Amino acid sequence: MKRNAGGRVRDGNNQSGSCSNGSTRHVGSSSSEFLQFFVRYSGGNTKVIQANANDTVACVHEQIRRKTGISVLEQGYLIYRGKHLEKENTLEHYSIQRDSHLQLVARVRSTKYPNSWKHLDRLISAVRGLCRGDRPAANAKRIVFDELTLFIKMSTLFSAGAVTDAFGHNQAFVSAGAATALVMLFVSPIKGNKECAEEAIQLFLQPLNSDRVTTESHSHSVCIVLEFCKLLYSTTSQDNPLYISCLDTLGKMLITIEVKLRVQSFDYAKAKAVIQGLSQFVSALGRKVIKDLDFCLNSQEVTSLLGDIRDFIAFLSPLCSVIEYTLGWMGLLPICLTNLLPCYSVELGTLHVVFSEMLGKIAECLMKMEISVSLPIGWDRYLFILKSLDTLSKLYKGAEENVLSVLRSRQAALNALILISRRGDDHGWILKHKDLTSFESRRHLTMMLLPELKGGYERLFRMLIDREQLLAKSFEYISTADVTDLVGGRLFMEFTNEKATGPGVLREWFCLVCQAIFNPQNALFVACPDDNRRFYPNPVSDVNPFHLEYFHFCGRVIALSLVYKVQVGILFDRTFILQLAEATVSLEDVRDADPLFYSSCKKILEMDTDMLDSDALGLTFVREVEKFGSRTTVELCPGGNSIALNSKNREAYVNLLVQHRFVNSVSRQVKKFAQGFSDILCDASLLAFFFQSLEHEDLDKMLHGSDRAICVEDWKAHTDYKGYKKTSRPITWFWEVVEGMSDEQRRVLLFFWTSVKYLPMEGFGGLQSRLQVYKSHNSHERLPSAHTCFYQLCLPRYQSKARMQESFQIITQEHLSCSFGKG
Repeated sequence: MKRNAGGRVRDGNNQSGSCSNGSTRHVGSSSSEFLQFFVRYSGGNTKVIQANANDTVACVHEQIRRKTGISVLEQGYLIYRGKHLEKENTLEHYSIQRDSHLQLVARVRSTKYPNSWKHLDRLISAVRGLCRGDRPAANAKRIVFDELTLFIKMSTLFSAGAVTDAFGHNQAFVSAGAATALVMLFVSPIKGNKECAEEAIQLFLQPLNSDRVTTESHSHSVCIVLEFCKLLYSTTSQDNPLYISCLDTLGKMLITIEVKLRVQSFDYAKAKAVIQGLSQFVSALGRKVIKDLDFCLNSQEVTSLLGDIRDFIAFLSPLCSVIEYTLGWMGLLPICLTNLLPCYSVELGTLHVVFSEMLGKIAECLMKMEISVSLPIGWDRYLFILKSLDTLSKLYKGAEENVLSVLRSRQAALNALILISRRGDDHGWILKHKDLTSFESRRHLTMMLLPELKGGYERLFRMLIDREQLLAKSFEYISTADVTDLVGGRLFMEFTNEKATGPGVLREWFCLVCQAIFNPQNALFVACPDDNRRFYPNPVSDVNPFHLEYFHFCGRVIALSLVYKVQVGILFDRTFILQLAEATVSLEDVRDADPLFYSSCKKILEMDTDMLDSDALGLTFVREVEKFGSRTTVELCPGGNSIALNSKNREAYVNLLVQHRFVNSVSRQVKKFAQGFSDILCDASLLAFFFQSLEHEDLDKMLHGSDRAICVEDWKAHTDYKGYKKTSRPITWFWEVVEGMSDEQRRVLLFFWTSVKYLPMEGFGGLQSRLQVYKSHNSHERLPSAHTCFYQLCLPRYQSKARMQESFQIITQEHLSCSFGKG
């Protein structure tokens, strides 16, 4: 009998030992835990090993020999979590878990880079001596720095020559186990070893963080930094400064590689190394997220998710880019796991398992959200997990349908997550699932694309507008303003010779200036025949020589009205919105803009074939355009004047008519409006995404507001009183007077009171604050007044309901309702 290093009494006859007969004999196999784990060896390759927990490390070495052909003598030693695994100890002794990753540190062997391996062997030998506590330590540390410095210099020389040589040279650093050795030194308990390892690793990272480093240097060194990240992740805490430093460096390197993939080819050998190494790391990060989700299911706190999700998403994106490049051009995307290339089967198979488990866990968490009375802290982070799953789903066959199934079954939770999402987060992936979102969610997503309204008045963009020159003066201010002045502070409005200032006056200005812009007399926009509130650009707006500058001005004003959440009472025609969204305009889209044009085109498409082919209509591929009372003929395509309309080309003819009438003829106007609107967006490149994210009706609700008649009961429910009580006689009279008004009179009164004429979709509850009725100490012979900024109506104490009614009849004459407010 003998006692092994782990302190367990073992019978020597039962140990699996060298496994010389080629079979594995398990000790106590009836009760031993079965393990499957991964061993990485030279070239970044990985092998799956299956054993029992009480098998020895020597048995693992034997399995490696059978699977790789590398003799046990050449294999060197195995490393797990910074520990050198002694062959006589068991896997259980080192607490090796299922799906663990072990590193095989190879000995110097015949290689294309003998000098590289020679330096690495000296470095690793010195590190082993330091970990054993051999003396003198100072000499060993000097060897570590000398050999590492020489290796880095050789990397520079290789980079100046063949790039493949530089990559192979650096790959040897991983294959030899040098990175593993340095991390083993970092976690060594012997005094001074941690500092030595940290300085050595930083010595390698420093040149890679330089502004002068090339993309090629990043691409052939990424394998080493990735190895440091994986090893430190598994052996230290996530807030360890060295791990964070390696992580930051890896992130910079992967960004440059991802950019390179978009503009030029990427060496296949490098891509393979990145996929194999990065997928293991991403899988490890993913498993940590899964554990966090398990914790969330049994807790009311989700705060631990943030760091794990951030790292998981940060490295998932470049991994997917490399996979899409490498496997995409080979025609292997989406990936079918049963037909996957052997060199990727372990890594991408493991990643798919992580995807499936994470999707199942997030589905459980979303269900918990929907049934919980109190929601866990930080639950908004679930949206980041859904984004990462959406990214991963593009890689695997059937995976996108699985994600969609979860989103569809958990729609309520998805919309709740969107409504608490924050600015700066990338939620573009939700666009393809727009049918699962509510109006409130879509509005929230698009509003985050616009700048946030500042809370204070430290920085103001002041405008002094003469009502008699409202449009011209407003154009002068807004069109020439620097964008930073418009979005960097607050707009501050004053009307000439009026004392009122503040938000109420600004709301009034927005409504008035939009009425002027879309007034048909200004020839900038055309109203739809059946809905005079709905507009599209006027093809002959060039009657005004500055019309394009005015369209740019209009784009800025409309975007700013959304920023300030002012419903301006304007609707855009579908043809206009589609062009802003960079979508195609079809015949069905022009029905409201020009019903007669639509009807004529439909008749052509439905006309009897024989009649059309007989040239009874006498039409060719031209269009007559009327401008300033004169008509001109324009060809719809080259040689259109000689192309007769018939049954075979009528669809093409109608499509060309639609494009010329509603797209080509207003393309310059739309472009200028888009530029003005983009000026206000946080990112000008997101203009099309802004309009793609919304349904047509969504923009109606955001720009125009509610079409419903004003509900007096809702008005009452959102009104407070000061100086009066709810039951005071003047208040009773007041609501009786309001109930007797027409809907238009109520809107005028509301505008007088608040400078809001069109309520948001939520009604009075959607306003920025509650309304207030103040008791005015002015004579009862005076008219009511209002502080529109604060939604305050100052109501004198009238002696009779009739007298009160007379006062409000005067106020609700629309031409008198402006400028009564005091700001």
